[in-house]
Amino acid sequence: MMTTRKARVLIPVALILIWLVGAGIGGPYFGRVGEVAQNDQSSFLPASAEATVVGQRYLDFVGDDQIPAIAIFAAADPLTEEQLTSLGSAVTEAGEIDGVASSSPLIPSEDGLAAQAFLGIDSEADLVDTVTELRDAITAELPAGVEFHVTGPAGFTSDLVDAFGGIDGLLLIVATSLVLVILLIVYRSAILPFAVLATSLFALCVALLTNWWLAKAGILTLTGQTQGILFILVIGAATDYSLLYTARYAEELRRHPSRGVATRAAIKGVIEPILASGGTVIAGLLCLLLSDLGSNRSLGPVASIGIVFAMASALTLLPSLLYLLGRTAYWPRRPLFDPDRTDEQQTHTGVYARIGTFVKGRPRLVWIVCALLLAAGAAFVPTLRADGVPPSDFVLGASDARDGQALLGKHFPGGSGSPAYVLTDEDRLQSVADVLLAHDGVASVSVIAADSPSGSAPVTVDGVQPLGPPGTPAPAPTVSEGQVMLLATLSDAADSDAAIDTVVTLRQDLSGSAEIGGTTATDLDTRTTSQRDRAVIIPLVLIVILVILIFLLRSVLAPVLLILTTALSFGTALGTAAIVFNHILKLPGADPSVPLYGFVFLVALGIDYNIFLMTRVREETLRHGTREGVLRGLAVTGGVITSAGIVLAATFAALAVIPILFLLQLAFIVAFGCCSTPSLCARCSCPPSSTTSAPPSGGRRG
Repeated sequence: MMTTRKARVLIPVALILIWLVGAGIGGPYFGRVGEVAQNDQSSFLPASAEATVVGQRYLDFVGDDQIPAIAIFAAADPLTEEQLTSLGSAVTEAGEIDGVASSSPLIPSEDGLAAQAFLGIDSEADLVDTVTELRDAITAELPAGVEFHVTGPAGFTSDLVDAFGGIDGLLLIVATSLVLVILLIVYRSAILPFAVLATSLFALCVALLTNWWLAKAGILTLTGQTQGILFILVIGAATDYSLLYTARYAEELRRHPSRGVATRAAIKGVIEPILASGGTVIAGLLCLLLSDLGSNRSLGPVASIGIVFAMASALTLLPSLLYLLGRTAYWPRRPLFDPDRTDEQQTHTGVYARIGTFVKGRPRLVWIVCALLLAAGAAFVPTLRADGVPPSDFVLGASDARDGQALLGKHFPGGSGSPAYVLTDEDRLQSVADVLLAHDGVASVSVIAADSPSGSAPVTVDGVQPLGPPGTPAPAPTVSEGQVMLLATLSDAADSDAAIDTVVTLRQDLSGSAEIGGTTATDLDTRTTSQRDRAVIIPLVLIVILVILIFLLRSVLAPVLLILTTALSFGTALGTAAIVFNHILKLPGADPSVPLYGFVFLVALGIDYNIFLMTRVREETLRHGTREGVLRGLAVTGGVITSAGIVLAATFAALAVIPILFLLQLAFIVAFGCCSTPSLCARCSCPPSSTTSAPPSGGRRG
């Protein structure tokens, strides 16, 4: 007997200590994600993408890998010789900074109001630190009245990484604060909210630790946006699972005088829905492994690991904490043992019992009205502009690189510093050059020449020979494997839609004779691949989740209805997002991955609420029949589902504090969808009036 009593205490204590050690080790890794994170867009493209192929061959012509940065200077009045000399000296000195591999002479604009210089940042250097030091060094030498910015691929990447810098601090603070406030309101307890929040944070620490080392080993990829989604997903999912457990545990404490018996009964009651819900989310996320885009593909395993630890913490850490705390965890509203309390009292009182009674009286009217309201929102889905946005619009708010690009486009050809790389056979050099020069979207064309200094970057003046009008003989180029590399400076900004249209046209004109890479081509290939992923993965997720639900509920009609309600909720969220993005926030558009991510999260997570409800409905149906089982299931789980939806909406909404367009849009879509899905599943789950009466207790109805 004594041994059994000790085991009842030692087991939860041991589980708590294990989680405490894991969290203690994983906690410090919040500040170290940057060591293994990748944010280079080109590295996410498939190896077969044209931009990838050209990018790999580009190194054969220049000898090393550099990220182009453009220093742009401008003034209201023409720059004087003295100012130009001072600026040239500042650029030369900046070229000596560690991490800066090359620099060009200062190049004045034709209008005399601006000047630019190209600097190559070593790809092995810390990009953000190097660009920051570069900006500081030149700013210190800047003549009065001269405006200065660092733009180009290096400038935009630096701004993007800076924007993600708030994930470890600001995002966590906002997300956990929102969750804590919601839990305090839901529980009205001084202890329980902190136990639930600890469960979520411990799960996140261990998930981050696991993902960090897997990324360090090169097994999976972490990006800034993947990191942010991981944080939110683990906190939201773990809190949702905890809400389900705490509600069931309180229910069992009223039924049983022993907290040990109540704990076992509560775990038995929630283990199936939690494992089923988590497994469904994981299955949906792992469908992203079929993506051709590395940034999408990386999210699948990273987020799935997070869900695994969210389930584990809700099924081990939280029960251990609440077992040791007992009824005190719910103080001051402790659930006391009440032998006189019947299931009738629990399942026929409260707001959700009244909702069930209301729906029972007019089920057809309720589901038709709900469906029509949601369909009205979904009708605006075709107006969502999700065909891609320029990288210059990725960062919200202030952006030094965006300001610099605006000046660059005003005084120089828009594509300066970020040329299109055109790979062709040596014997086709002249014909390809003539096609490029004849296009209105191409400002100038150069070729990497045979006498270029070893290791010089193609964005510098040295080692690049300009080509004349069509028909003009080309200089002797650098030849690698029988091919040459042309650099086409586009008339429009490299990340603009106009530049993308130019690359599309050039690829058509040069089909079979040349391949095109570079910043604009990478953006184009990324958009195309994202659209392909969306078309393939969304139907696959629906099929996978439908199959899981069929096996889980041992039914065909119910899973189809659950999928349809969740998909309709997603359509409403997407249609509403189109209205908000286009007409209220007036955003420039959306990345093609936004609908895909929104779909995966809303469908996979939205099914959670249906699983919470339907597993309890099935449990009640076995004893009371279908009609009564649905009403009882709704009465008991309605509060949990609503609270879970609010928590998940709040945690995803927290993503909006990170000034990244993609995260803002994803935050709105998922948060809005999370609020509508519980409402739909709660109101449209009652059987129609024609349902037959309940079978005898212990009977079973389909």
